[in-house]
Amino acid sequence: MKLDMSKSELDDRIAILRKSIADLTAQATGVAGAASEELLASRIEEQQSLLDELIKQREAMEEKAG
Repeated sequence: MKLDMSKSELDDRIAILRKSIADLTAQATGVAGAASEELLASRIEEQQSLLDELIKQREAMEEKAG
């Protein structure tokens, strides 16, 4: 993942990840079967981890800006 993003790029990426997590969560409510549920849970966890990382980057950027 690109680490030298602008605030605007971070905000766009954060919005995309939030939508992705919402879509995956909605999809998870409609699936049956342990394998499918496990796969979706794994994808949600991965997306959430990326989202958390980007939010930390944005917060650090905002602290630097003052």
